Amino acid sequence: MPAPRTRRNGRPPADAVAAVADASDRGARIVAVVIALAWHAAIALPAVLGARAELAAPAVVLAGWLLVAATGVLAGVRLLHDAPLPAWPVAALLLAVDAAVFGAAGERQLFTAANWVWGTLGWFFVLAVWDRRVAGLLALLGAHSVIALAAVLGHGATAPADLARYVMYVYGTSTLPVAVFVGSTTIAALARQRAGAAAAAHAATAERDAAELARRERRERLALVSGAAEEVLAELADGRADPADPDVQRRAVRAAARLRRLIAESDDVPDPLLHELRAAADLAERNGLPIDLVAVGTSPPLPVDVRRRLADPLTATLSDARGWARLTVVCGPDEVVVGLVTPDRDGPGAGGDGPGAGRERTGAGGPPGGDGGPVEHLYERDGEIRWTQTRWRR
Repeated sequence: MPAPRTRRNGRPPADAVAAVADASDRGARIVAVVIALAWHAAIALPAVLGARAELAAPAVVLAGWLLVAATGVLAGVRLLHDAPLPAWPVAALLLAVDAAVFGAAGERQLFTAANWVWGTLGWFFVLAVWDRRVAGLLALLGAHSVIALAAVLGHGATAPADLARYVMYVYGTSTLPVAVFVGSTTIAALARQRAGAAAAAHAATAERDAAELARRERRERLALVSGAAEEVLAELADGRADPADPDVQRRAVRAAARLRRLIAESDDVPDPLLHELRAAADLAERNGLPIDLVAVGTSPPLPVDVRRRLADPLTATLSDARGWARLTVVCGPDEVVVGLVTPDRDGPGAGGDGPGAGRERTGAGGPPGGDGGPVEHLYERDGEIRWTQTRWRR
């Protein structure tokens, strides 16, 4: 059974539970249709044909057989396609055939297989009232018993042996259809109940796992957030760092940018990567850096570690930028490219001692078959501008 989906209220989804109950009910329907048609064709028809000469009105008996066969095929097909025929018109037709066949069988064939309504008609009653309560089936079998009793009395079969045979026939031909009808309903209800219990257990397990994952992620995020600013704050608190030192200021800005991005990771937004980059850009603007942010397309769902590898090099460069900056994000279904252009400058934190270029390729994992893939980091400097780019490909 596929793993069930869960709702916010923790209850199992109704469609998953109903699918299990429907599968069980469909199996029972197939059994009922096969029994009814097979009994009608393999037992009743040979008996009618074999005793045709001894029947009081063989044409009526055979016509009734054909009418019930056609009705049974149509009712069975409709039942298997979840579109059953109207129950009570079909039941009225079956009872009319019942009375006609009892009258046409004659006294000599009253208790023989040639009087096929004894053993067959109960199964067609089952097909007619399948989706209804068992009381409907019992009512039809009761009407069938009354018709049979009227035929027995009408043919003068009033001896104790005949009446005992009548009781045995009624009992024997009614109990099995009732047992199948009630059993199928009970099995479908039990299947629904068990599926609901299993789905609820799976939902509880999924919620527990999700809560544990959220707790673990919160702890990891707290560790990252603490580590991002802990060093510079500790140096400032101990007096080992001068707040007026430009290098200390750049480190503080870099730590603040990292903090801002880490906080943005937990926000529930349609495009988490763009949201995290916009948070870093907002912080840079607050520090007086004019920045243009251009986004093209929407990024596909990306794991957190992929987003970090895409954003970290740019936020680090952005924290050192002076003068201006232009941040671009180009997204496609299988590729995301993030680029940052800033003025090049010499000094600490410039990323090197002179013009040059570099390329770094780092792995970024993801779930099997998911969106994880390698993240490529490129940067170039020419003395005038500094270009940094990260690229993810599926």
